Amino acid sequence: MHRRSSDNEFRDVLGSGLANARRNLVTVGLFSVAVNLLVLAIPIYLFNMSDRVLTSRSTDTLVMLTIIVVIAIGAHVLMDMMRRIILMRVAVETEAKLGGPVLSAAAKSAQSGSSREFQTLADLQHLRAFITGPVLLTMFDTPVAPVYFAVVFLIHPHLGFIVLGSGVALVIVALLNQRVTAAPFNQANNYGARANLTAESMARNAQVINAMGMIPEGVQVWGRETVESLKAQVIGQDRNILMTGVSKFLRLCTQIAILGWGAWLALEAHITSGMVIAASIVASRALAPLEGTIEGWRSFVQARSAYARIRALLLNSPLNLERLRLPRPAGYLNVERILYVPPPNKKVILNGISFQLKPGESLAIVGDSGTGKTMLARMLVGSIIPTAGSVRLDMMDLRNWDPRQFGESVGYLPQDVQLFPATIKANIGRMRDDARDEDVFDAAETADVHEMISSFAQGYETIVGMDGSPLSGGQRQRIGLARAFYGNPRLIVLDEPNSNLDANGERALAKALVRAKEKQITVVTITQRAALLMSVDKIMILHQGAVQAFGSRDEIIPMIAGRKPNNTPMGPDNPPSLN
Repeated sequence: MHRRSSDNEFRDVLGSGLANARRNLVTVGLFSVAVNLLVLAIPIYLFNMSDRVLTSRSTDTLVMLTIIVVIAIGAHVLMDMMRRIILMRVAVETEAKLGGPVLSAAAKSAQSGSSREFQTLADLQHLRAFITGPVLLTMFDTPVAPVYFAVVFLIHPHLGFIVLGSGVALVIVALLNQRVTAAPFNQANNYGARANLTAESMARNAQVINAMGMIPEGVQVWGRETVESLKAQVIGQDRNILMTGVSKFLRLCTQIAILGWGAWLALEAHITSGMVIAASIVASRALAPLEGTIEGWRSFVQARSAYARIRALLLNSPLNLERLRLPRPAGYLNVERILYVPPPNKKVILNGISFQLKPGESLAIVGDSGTGKTMLARMLVGSIIPTAGSVRLDMMDLRNWDPRQFGESVGYLPQDVQLFPATIKANIGRMRDDARDEDVFDAAETADVHEMISSFAQGYETIVGMDGSPLSGGQRQRIGLARAFYGNPRLIVLDEPNSNLDANGERALAKALVRAKEKQITVVTITQRAALLMSVDKIMILHQGAVQAFGSRDEIIPMIAGRKPNNTPMGPDNPPSLN
């Protein structure tokens, strides 16, 4: 009955992905060595053309040399294509293998209240673009540069020292470029990420922004962050362009020095004219990777930062922890002295809350706005981790449940109900491919929403849009209630479940609570309305984050009713007032 859960071993996913990438990159490295060695065919061809063919006037030698160099060039192109194909496969495989774990880890990390981790998906795309881009190939060419330096030394030591000196100067420029561009590029990335988060927030709250004329303010906030990002980017790019210009100047001066000093050596009969041409070409190939690395340094820095964020997210994810897969819970809920102090303001939101519920019992939590009711609801379903204390389902702390198993055992209806752009059936079935029709129907029946869905022209196959259309706010809330009941969970938490409901929806919600009790489902309801109080077993009153009163419905309702006369009967038609 017990088994270990190992579905989310992100360390293994990252490790296997890196191991596979390394194997492929080793192959790319070998191809790069061959590609760069085959490039030497061209200067060798020019050397022989100048010093042998033109002097001997031998057509046969010309034909043979031409055939050999064409074959070498063909092999060079073929191997260059192969290494590009391998890198493309590595990039695609890396994104395919890490995409799911990155999204899962980002969703789990969002429990802290920040959605910044979702930017890691964009980091994954940046990493893929870098792997398939020209900068990485240039870096693979760089280790072969010493071969070119050696060839120039073989032609003549003087020319070799010229190229070596230029190479050392380019390395110094590269190190200096890294030093002067790192800070502004990092600053640009940070401000850019904040600007993206602001834009995403505006997109999520588009209706509010448009209705209240807040577009200029939203654009102003986004604009400030974008301007700071662009300023830092301009500073970094200016410095990078300056270093690129210096490196290009050094390379061109090296070419002139090779040709000029080579010509003098040829005049002194130390080398031939063909050697001068060959030395010029080989020197250019020796310095090109260094110059290319300097020019593409920003791409490398961005890719390195993106990989660091991906690695940190995956390695530090709570989903890495191996958890025992327990038997299906019965629905015992134990809350023990919860304290919640969210960073960074250090204000106590919840303080010392404790209560217990048995399977099938229902609890209504009431209180003024801002007393921490929604925070408590999120804590009961594991979306927020308490600063101190614990929430236990069947005596096991929520943090120690297997996330998948816990999710299947819990239903949650938040205040702001968001549906996926899919069919009603898929939304009720929690977007699971293995969702059975009978389970979807059972959830709809339990939530008393089947009749409403049947009134739609497409029924359960009705497509929900990105903005929730064609459903009204109340209809979305009722679909969300059915989703909470999907899979016959053992614990359901409803946060303001009747905030958008009409009279029919209120009656359907009351029926759903009765059916939940019949199925021995533990229910916690956050409400500001008194109509639901007659449908629950226990009531808790929250005041300034602490429990003011907790007890059975019959004990607490008179406290809520306040001045209501004792001889006035309470019932669905005459609920107590919360005001």
